[in-house]
Amino acid sequence: VSYIGQDCREIPEHLGRDCGHFAKRLDLSFNLLRSLEGLSAFRSLEELILDNNQLGDDLVLPGLPRLHTLTLNKNRITDLEYLLDHLAEVTPALEYLSLLGNVACPNELVSLEKDEEDYKRYRCFVLYKLPNLKFLDAQKVTRQEREEALVRGAFMKVVKPKASSEDVAGSPELHYTPLPSASRELTSHQGVLGKCRYIYYGKNSEGNRFIRDDQL
Repeated sequence: VSYIGQDCREIPEHLGRDCGHFAKRLDLSFNLLRSLEGLSAFRSLEELILDNNQLGDDLVLPGLPRLHTLTLNKNRITDLEYLLDHLAEVTPALEYLSLLGNVACPNELVSLEKDEEDYKRYRCFVLYKLPNLKFLDAQKVTRQEREEALVRGAFMKVVKPKASSEDVAGSPELHYTPLPSASRELTSHQGVLGKCRYIYYGKNSEGNRFIRDDQL
């Protein structure tokens, strides 16, 4: 059953009523879905395509015991661990999963700050949570990846600090600077120390250089 590019914000009731009892494959890509309410009518689904929608971290799927293929490419998913825990509970037969184009799937296509190592850690964590996967993001899961996930997967979780609502509401809007206020006085020549929110990892370093006095 295909219901593609209809700009629907929810699954039409008639779709489940007319097709839910026999549909094994459902394609709802290129819509405006924010909720999957109504999917419970499709209990026999084996493949579910949800690419290019607006599904976020509040995504809830009904129990789909036969589902082996799920694609959620280009949605608004950021909380990877919540999604994987949910899928482990409601889709026990899942073998193929694709999350490309979501913030939860770190790669250079989503953010220039991400690199190949970020994506490898992501795959390791996903396979730790969903060990029965055979394909992840259109790439076959290798034996080496599966073994590494078993040993290191639990440590691949990315923890992002969240600012509390009190901190955001109580702090006035200021232009950020990593240096204390004393360092901005033109007449002050005293050395100062400060904390910086950025960390340099040396990815783009040109290496050590020796510069002679006559080159200064």
